[in-house]
Amino acid sequence: MSTKVIHVLYNDDDVLMDAVKTTRAAHHHIEEVYTPFPVHGLDKAMGLKPTRLAICSFIYGLCGLSFATYMMNYIMIQDWPQDIGGKPSFSYIQNMPSFVPIMFELTVFFAAHLMVITFFLRSRLWPFKQAENPDARTTDDHFLMEVALHGDENEAVEFFKNTGAVEVKVIDKQ
Repeated sequence: MSTKVIHVLYNDDDVLMDAVKTTRAAHHHIEEVYTPFPVHGLDKAMGLKPTRLAICSFIYGLCGLSFATYMMNYIMIQDWPQDIGGKPSFSYIQNMPSFVPIMFELTVFFAAHLMVITFFLRSRLWPFKQAENPDARTTDDHFLMEVALHGDENEAVEFFKNTGAVEVKVIDKQ
C-alpha cells in the first residue's frame, strides 16, 4: 500500500523552523525532517517527546557497577586473596577504596558501549543498511520536511510554497 507524502525543501534553517511551526499549527502531520546539521529546537518545534536514552544509560552504568563489584569481590577476596600493600584481603568493605577506580571504569565502559548498541538498534542503523535519505541535497545545504498528505494535493502544495519552500514535490511512498 502506497501513501502520498510531500517533500518540502528549504535552504535556510530559520525558514525551516518557521515552516515547522506553521505546519504544526495547520495540523499537518510531519513524518520526518532531514537536515545537514543539527538544528537547535527542532525537536520541540516538531512536538517530539524527550528521549529516554539517559534512563538506559543510568541502568547500564548500574549494571557495570554491579558487575565490577561482583568481579572484584570474587577475584580478589574469594578466589585468590592476595596481600597487596599490606591490606587485608578477607573483607571487600576494607578493600573497597582501592577498588573505586575499577568500579568507575567499568561503570563508564558498560554505559558507553551499551549506549552505542542501544542507539544503533533504536535508530535502526545496523551494518549494511541502505540509506534512507530521500534527497542527496540534504547532506550538503538543504533541509527537507516530509509531511503526510491528507486532503487536497494542490491546496497542500500551495500552503507549503507560502511557507518559504524552495521546492515542493508530491511523492508516492511505499
